[in-house]
Amino acid sequence: MAARPAPEIRELRADGPEYPVGLRDLSDPPPVLYVRGRLADGARTVAIVGSRAASPYGVACALRLARDLAGLGFAIVSGLARGIDAAAHRGCLDAAGASVAVLPGGLDAVTPRHHLELAERLCERGALASEWRSGAPLGPAVFVKRNRLIAALAAATIVVEAAERSGALSTAAAARRLGRPLLAVPGDIDRPTARGAHALLRRGARLCEGASDVIAALGGVPGPPRSAPGAAAGGDRDAAASGLRLLTALEQGPRSTESLAAAAGLGLEQALADLLRLEWAGAVRSLPGQRWIRA
Repeated sequence: MAARPAPEIRELRADGPEYPVGLRDLSDPPPVLYVRGRLADGARTVAIVGSRAASPYGVACALRLARDLAGLGFAIVSGLARGIDAAAHRGCLDAAGASVAVLPGGLDAVTPRHHLELAERLCERGALASEWRSGAPLGPAVFVKRNRLIAALAAATIVVEAAERSGALSTAAAARRLGRPLLAVPGDIDRPTARGAHALLRRGARLCEGASDVIAALGGVPGPPRSAPGAAAGGDRDAAASGLRLLTALEQGPRSTESLAAAAGLGLEQALADLLRLEWAGAVRSLPGQRWIRA
């Protein structure tokens, strides 16, 4: 089978219709954003960032969060770096979701190079993006500058693991400046890569133990986007849509499985499977008597 041609690089200009709305909230939005693939709707995108020197615990948390959020129809944006970033991208792909990597250099110079294959996989459903069209990163400062774009492309930012001087903290600072929800995953008290996340929690970041905390920070699951470029296809997209219908049906309070299935236009077996998936993601809770409530 012939290889699928690589998506061409597109220029999204600040005065154009495709320019991401979230970037306009920055004090210094890039005049042009270079993109390979398709960006997701910003209202349905969550940033997951953290330490390159991630612990097995941190990697597992990032994978689970990304999978669960992708299963609820969210896209994941991160920076393609080792550790937490790569785990977030892979977790999203595992759930057939759309993930976006914002690069610190040109789209022809994927950094780090050993994530080139991962970058190509992201372009199949999501995108690579940068404010530089070509060339390798010019120095350490561009990594920090890049991080503001990650925060601006997302409705909320989660820091999974971060040391006291982690670059992920600059993403957190950008999310705060933008007034977007900021969450942090707690870690072991004696782990150096947990100290930055704990400092964020002390300064008012929301505690993140699962996808339900992210949904609460966003005030609920946003409605379906007008269009879903790069979203999961076929059954994966249908599963996310049916999950959203079930969550919408639960807005009025606890309901039985049968009532929810009817309201969402689903068969009883499908509704139960979707409810169990939502329960695993922390979005709903089961009550006695086969009744359900939003978490």
